[in-house]
Amino acid sequence: MAILRMLSGSVEITAALIMLRLNQVDKALAVNSGLALVGPTVLILTTAIGLTGMAQDLSPSKLAWVGIGVACLLIGILKK
Repeated sequence: MAILRMLSGSVEITAALIMLRLNQVDKALAVNSGLALVGPTVLILTTAIGLTGMAQDLSPSKLAWVGIGVACLLIGILKK
């Protein structure tokens, strides 16, 4: 999970440097739009990895509550 987060952070920093280098709002917006796919994807992947690791330690009801919480997060992030 940590390596995935570090990779995501590196992508974000690289995108910021590209935006600074382009120095145009419309091109920076295009780069930022590409980042809109990276954030939720990393969230889903890291959550899935964490839940897989914790699944054997949690009771089914607690695992269901975690799943409901993740679903609420995704709805809040992706709904416009």
